[in-house]
Amino acid sequence: MNDTQLDKTGKPATVSARISPAGGLDILSRNEVARLRDASGSGLHGLLRRCALAVLTSGEVGDDPRGMFEQYPNFDIQVLQQDRGIKIELSNAPAKAFVDGHIIRGINELLVAVVRDIVYVSTQLEQGAFDLDDTVGITHAVFEILRNARILKPQIDPNLVVCWGGHSISRDEYEYTKSVGYALGLRGMDICTGCGPGAMKGPMKGATIAHAKQRRRHNRYIGVTEPGIIAAESPNPIVNQLVIMPDIEKRLEAFVRMGHTIIVFPGGVGTAEEILYLLGILLHPDNAGVPFPLIFTGPKQSAAYFEQIDTFLRLALGDEVAQHYKIIVDDPIAVSHAVVRGIDKVRNHRLDNKDAFFFNWSLSIPVAFQQPFIPTHTAMRALAIHRNRPRHELAADLRRAFSGIVAGNVKDEGVRAIEQHGPFEIDGEPEIMRALDRLLQAFVQQHRMKLPGGSAYVPCYRVLTS
Repeated sequence: MNDTQLDKTGKPATVSARISPAGGLDILSRNEVARLRDASGSGLHGLLRRCALAVLTSGEVGDDPRGMFEQYPNFDIQVLQQDRGIKIELSNAPAKAFVDGHIIRGINELLVAVVRDIVYVSTQLEQGAFDLDDTVGITHAVFEILRNARILKPQIDPNLVVCWGGHSISRDEYEYTKSVGYALGLRGMDICTGCGPGAMKGPMKGATIAHAKQRRRHNRYIGVTEPGIIAAESPNPIVNQLVIMPDIEKRLEAFVRMGHTIIVFPGGVGTAEEILYLLGILLHPDNAGVPFPLIFTGPKQSAAYFEQIDTFLRLALGDEVAQHYKIIVDDPIAVSHAVVRGIDKVRNHRLDNKDAFFFNWSLSIPVAFQQPFIPTHTAMRALAIHRNRPRHELAADLRRAFSGIVAGNVKDEGVRAIEQHGPFEIDGEPEIMRALDRLLQAFVQQHRMKLPGGSAYVPCYRVLTS
């Protein structure tokens, strides 16, 4: 629901206020505060301002990364260190984040998470605490960010279900995600998503009702995002634990390290990127025998969507890839039963291998899946999409192709690159290119590239099919 309040001129109403953080952020050093206030290129203020405004517009649905600042051009945020602790000063903030002059508690908590993660990651990088040059160092960085955010919970049996899917989905698909979330919640599962609307909100909403029926307390609705995507996918209001990872690769690693099973609902290129990320890891020889339940599901109206995904995956990566996922159509109860059985296998495997329940250390993630991919026109054209490569390496480059399209669709730097230089070009083995083009055209026709109701979608890519 979009509940944006308007002033007398018809523009979005704003509020200026100085607030006390709602727990978890008591002390910052003078240096940290100075960097948060520094508006220069070397400071963190621009990043803080972008992420904070996304949180303050929680619940609004849109996919224009610049739309927020067009609505609230005079918004600003400052973090102040005072004798009695931290204060957050908001200028011209969205009025919808306040009730009777007081900031909504949940939004306050998410705002604290923004400041916490930006300060922590920046400080660790400045001190050289993160070694981002090899796979072990990157995994430890992901672990430390999650631990600092208090996301990792020891001494809890595996129960965290990661739900992937698109922000632009039909009403039938959204209602189905709620039904699956409800079935999971009745069985004591916590939910983790990308924190936005659509298929990221639905499972959480369904689970909240089920958790209430079961009188279950201390429920976790974890949202994992990153600075490049948060402006286009503001956190939905149900998220009660938010963590901002430095980039998409660390975000994806956080999902697969934390989660005990993954459910994929219908989506667009971002969902395809996530699928290829996980399948590429599971196809790596080092991960043979590691149980990782992966379920594709949607209502009966979405059956063709998963047929298209399955066809593309089999063509590009071989029929054997289908051994790593299960497709369940229009049956939330069957999905929940498959999740329970899959998590039981995960639990037994972790016990046998002395691995932690809260972080999957044993999963091998090649550095090709961890290194940030900057989707420039040159980098997109250079992707080696050919079947004469190891399957996990091909999956890594296919993932990068979809990641580039995501950037061109909803990330500010990607949108600007397309405006300046035209569409990205994607080249590779002709048969795969033709299949990719068919898949992307289906996404466009099904309105999975852009939220319906706005201007028509203009592709940010060109697939070279001959």
